[in-house]
Order: sequence, then C-alpha cells, then structure tokens
Amino acid sequence: MTLKTVPIIDLQPYFSGTPEGKAAVARAVDEACRSIGFLVITNHQIPKELVDRVSALSQAFFALPLPAKRAVDRPRADMVRGYSAVAEESLSYSMEDAAPGDLKESFSIGPTDVPAGDPYYAEANAGPHFAPNVWPADPAFRAASTEYFAAMSDLSRSLMRIFALALDLPETWFDDKIDRHISMFRVLSYPRLTEKALPGQLRASAHSDYGSLTIVLPDGPGLQVTTEGQWVDVPHVPGSFVVNLGDLMMQWTNDRWVSTLHRVVNPPIDSPENRKRQSLVFFHQPNYDAMVECLPACQSAEEPAKYAPISSGDHLLSKFVKQTTFGGTKLAA
Repeated sequence: MTLKTVPIIDLQPYFSGTPEGKAAVARAVDEACRSIGFLVITNHQIPKELVDRVSALSQAFFALPLPAKRAVDRPRADMVRGYSAVAEESLSYSMEDAAPGDLKESFSIGPTDVPAGDPYYAEANAGPHFAPNVWPADPAFRAASTEYFAAMSDLSRSLMRIFALALDLPETWFDDKIDRHISMFRVLSYPRLTEKALPGQLRASAHSDYGSLTIVLPDGPGLQVTTEGQWVDVPHVPGSFVVNLGDLMMQWTNDRWVSTLHRVVNPPIDSPENRKRQSLVFFHQPNYDAMVECLPACQSAEEPAKYAPISSGDHLLSKFVKQTTFGGTKLAA
C-alpha cells in the first residue's frame, strides 16, 4: 500500500533499547521507506539548545552583506564547501532536467575532524570529499556548525541501525560502511520573494537526494513530496526532523525502498507566507570507498539486482557537479 501522507514516527521506543521497541520502530520505518521514502521523526535525542544556536548563527551569517558572504565562496564546483549565492545551483539538473537556478542561497561544510597525514583522507585518494572547510570569521558559527555536524552524524548512525533492522540485517551492519562518511551539512536560506519567479523556478526544484539519507530541519511549510503522481505537503511538526531516503539507499535495496522526488515551493508573492525562510539539512553519505550493491535479502531469481555496483564517492561527485554546473560534467579549474 502506498502511503498518501508522510508518517510521523516516534523514535523513543528504539532509543529505550528494548527488542520490542526497536522492532516496532523498524516496522514503521520499513513501511515509510517502501511507500513514500519520507518520514517525520520525534524524540530524536538532538538538544533543542543546539538546534536553536545553529539556526540563530546561520541567520546572522545570511544577513551579512553579499561581499562578506562571497569571501567564503565555494572554491570549486566539485567541493561542497562554503557559500553559494541565490540561483547559482539548480537541483533539477541532477535529474537531467533543466530549470532556472533555485531561489536559495547556501553555506556548506563537510567532515570537520579529518586526521592529518592519513593517506585515506588525502585528495589523491579521496578526491574532494575531505577538502578543508571554508569558514566565516565568527568563531561561534564555526563551533556550533562543527557540533551540529557531529550530532547529525550520531543520529544518522542510529537511523542506519534502524534501517538495518528493517532490512533484516544485523543492527550494526552499516557501521563499518559509514565510520568515515563523507556527509555534508548545508544551511539553506530562502530569501523573501520581491518579484515574480521565472517559469519553472522554485525555492528548490524537483529532485531526489543522492546518498543514504537526509535529515532536514525546516523552519516552516513549503517542502513537498510526490506520492501516486501527486504533490503533497510534508508535515511541519515543531521540534521534529524530516528524514528522507537518497538514491544510494534505493540502489542498495534494489528499489524495495524509494528515493522520492521532492521540492520546496514558492509562497504567493503577496501572501503572509512570503518571508525569509531557512532549513538545516544534513546529507548523510557513506564512506567514499563503500561499494553500494544490492543487499542479498533484496534480490532473488525473480528479482535480480537492477544496478551495477558503484562507490559512494563516485556517485556523489557525479550528481553534485551536475547540480552546480547546470548539467555540465566538467569541473572548474
């Protein structure tokens, strides 16, 4: 059965640690992942104080004059670091679908605690996935963002353990595939609209995410997901996070679970909803050398593997470059 709304799932039974509680959460997550690919989670163990601090400091950064933000511009098209201005990216291009630049600006960081001198993390081996972060001058912003990245990493590990249980795997099956993950934390700022958007131009154009899962903290409505060919609103529940699957998890499960198209729509320009908005988004991505191939439990003689194996790092790089170069495949020098 296809869900027609995004379910709200309480994670407290999982964190309480009883086998019955963990199994109940895993069943609910499995239903959401098979059907709509989105869920809203409550009792996620992330402190409200941290969320509020990161939100406030991010708002202060985006309130800076454009030249100050440009001082921490993204260094290269393949480096998910630093600032990107309004309309400089179009998410739809990752789906091979042309659209005008998205009506948002962003600031991005990658892993924050990279061991020095370890060849695993060197660009010659890892590509740009452990590139140095580019930081604004405010040390409080850097500290809060670093703390938030660590908290989201912990929550992602818990969610991947729930995924393992839902897929009839040992609970820690994914652990050694995400212990050096190449995830990204992005703060997205959606300016108040002051003029009519171009045809097809949205705050975030229709796309699916790339990696294993995404954890989103929106500060209001506007996020929509497709189900049975219709766009439906994702519930905005204060204090919760929205979680959705990415393309790699869909491939890992041989399409048993779905990575669903979603978008952020524009408010009517003359409505009270037309205000500046912000989302905190953590894109969880397995280790760059983790090979994503069909899980044994997700294939059979009747349902053979649909996808060739691919490394997490190669998949992410190809998708992100299309997004930032409006469909191109060549990297900036």
